Amino acid sequence: MSAQRGYHHGSLRAALVRASFELLAEGGLRGFSVAAVARRLGVSSAAPYRHFPDRAHLLGAVSAEAARDLREAITAAAEAVGPDPDARLASVAGAYVRYVVRTGAGFQIIYAAELYGLPGDARREHTRALMTTLLDLATATGSASYQEAVLLVEETIAVAHGYTSLVQDGFFSRTATTVDAIAARATAAARALVTAAGRQRPPTPPG
Repeated sequence: MSAQRGYHHGSLRAALVRASFELLAEGGLRGFSVAAVARRLGVSSAAPYRHFPDRAHLLGAVSAEAARDLREAITAAAEAVGPDPDARLASVAGAYVRYVVRTGAGFQIIYAAELYGLPGDARREHTRALMTTLLDLATATGSASYQEAVLLVEETIAVAHGYTSLVQDGFFSRTATTVDAIAARATAAARALVTAAGRQRPPTPPG
């Protein structure tokens, strides 16, 4: 149900978070404000402040939920492709594209710089769990070090984020390409990247 249709008594906080996702999906951070969320719900401009003292705290709640849900989507995608480590990491790109196109909440929201100093154990717990899952998938491909795993995660997300940016900028609008098809392209591009990274590693010396 759209957040525009209102909310039941006592659930304004949850409705504010839902409306925030809708606004982010439509216009990104540029169109996001507490006032815009209030208008979306048809409540007074003061109403959100009973639950969130400012924009950063509302965005922090969105970040926590997005990190949790994206991690679940990534885990499900990795499990669906089977045991191959390269395919599991590459599946992250497709899962990311599907989630971000639907919600607008990519890494620019989940790890927004304005949230770094924000207190909130729940947000930190979910963002750390998301990054741990990504690093575990990268390490499983045979990354020789933590730094290499971090770089591989960065590269995989950069590919995926690039595709979501193209979607949001209307690049695929003339061809009427589906989100699933775009996600498949992102996955294939990430797989090529992961495979190339594996080829560049020196062979493991016999033990």
